[in-house]
Amino acid sequence: MGVKAMLPSYELGFYALVVTCAVLYSGSGIFEASRDSMNRKAFRDGIKPGWHYFGRKMDVADFEWVMWFTSFRNIIIFALSGHVLFGKICSMTVPQHRAVMYMIYGALAVLGSMGLLYLMIILSHCLLLYSVALAKQKWLCYVAGLCCLASFKVEPFGSWQSGFVTGAFDLQDVLFYGGCTFTIVRCMSFALESSQKEEGIYSILDLLKYNFYLPFFFFGPVMTFDQFHAQVSTRELRRKDHEMKSIRVNALLHVGAIVAVDIFFHFFYILTLPSDLKFVNRLSDWSLAGLAYSNLVYDWVKAAVMFGVTNTIARLDHLEPPQPPKCITMLYIFAETHFDRGINDWLCKYVYDHIGENHDNILKELVASTATFAVTTLWLGPCHVVYIWSLVNCFGLNLELWVQKFFQLGPLAKLEAKLSGAMSRRIRAAFGAVNFWAIVLYNILALNSLEFAQLVTKRLLVMGFPVSTLSIWFITYCGVQLIKERERILAIEEELKGDKAKVE
Repeated sequence: MGVKAMLPSYELGFYALVVTCAVLYSGSGIFEASRDSMNRKAFRDGIKPGWHYFGRKMDVADFEWVMWFTSFRNIIIFALSGHVLFGKICSMTVPQHRAVMYMIYGALAVLGSMGLLYLMIILSHCLLLYSVALAKQKWLCYVAGLCCLASFKVEPFGSWQSGFVTGAFDLQDVLFYGGCTFTIVRCMSFALESSQKEEGIYSILDLLKYNFYLPFFFFGPVMTFDQFHAQVSTRELRRKDHEMKSIRVNALLHVGAIVAVDIFFHFFYILTLPSDLKFVNRLSDWSLAGLAYSNLVYDWVKAAVMFGVTNTIARLDHLEPPQPPKCITMLYIFAETHFDRGINDWLCKYVYDHIGENHDNILKELVASTATFAVTTLWLGPCHVVYIWSLVNCFGLNLELWVQKFFQLGPLAKLEAKLSGAMSRRIRAAFGAVNFWAIVLYNILALNSLEFAQLVTKRLLVMGFPVSTLSIWFITYCGVQLIKERERILAIEEELKGDKAKVE
């Protein structure tokens, strides 16, 4: 109830005004804090010389982002440009064998960047999981796959395997563990899909074509094997209407996002500020809330850019990759919170939906979510911060179902039925605002530190009560109403499209 309920335009306008003013006020506090802390000794490692003509230094606390667009930029451009050119030639000359060509180019790129021993490690895991897939037993595929994943995430096995790769360069560890762990996930998808195949099994060549598709190899996203195999096996390569225009627009948007982040990092030190808790503790509650939220937005932007670049190349190769992650600004439900749509789709298909089925049974949902976050914990790398992150997010996911079941009880359901759609929407938005900040507080655990998360929680819920707590809750309520309005418009558009399709 309340999904398609309308609110008066003046009410929505008031909500938009409140959110805009709050964002500007919070942003001004972060800007002043960034300006005042530019030359602090504690921030020397996180802030480096930047735009001297503007008198600004740059936040370089994110190692990955800096390496991607400085020392590693040319290699990425060279490798992916070569793939695009090679893929175009193959699509024009031998479209029926393009998957094999992609595999050869990808394997050579991995060999050239990481060396022969790394390639051998990857191939050994592929061969092991292919051998397991021959048994066509799902439980065995899960056990073997998770053990292989643990061999890269649990010490001393991870260090032992990484020790075979000689040499040292920026991002070597990121490429090593990224390529290995994504390989295991892809191999598990291959094995599980093979176990479901009615006759025979997919060949080892199918697995290698799937795994060594270069745009997805090191950083993802993950396409499940059934989707990749079906799409890459298509011989008739046709573009949808206005598809190339959409690809060009998306490419320009990603370039714009990269430039915007670079500008942002010169004026807002959102990644370096949380490293000095004494300094952060002097910020106002509004600035502290904005700082926590900004960290989640940045991580989403980073994921959107990273997956957006690889997805654009995949679309040029006539594939339909997983959608980019949903913007954290548009989230107030734990079930939709993910920064990697590919991994989320993989987990849902093989773990969460497989155990939880239709997700209306509390016990099954608890088992399904626990299993999902257990696999996610192994994927991220077991440590105390990841344990806490998994525990609180698993609790949040289940709490949503518990609250939903509670409000579906007879007396409460009858009470809501008596309310107007608009009032029901307002009540739900009030609960959604609480959920929104639960998502923020739970996820800055992994993005920043446990200490920073504790500081934000204490300031906003304890020391800031009641003024800051209720003020921020009301502003978040206004934001959730704007999200719900967007969802209402999209729901109506989808309904109109469905009706139009039925008529045609």
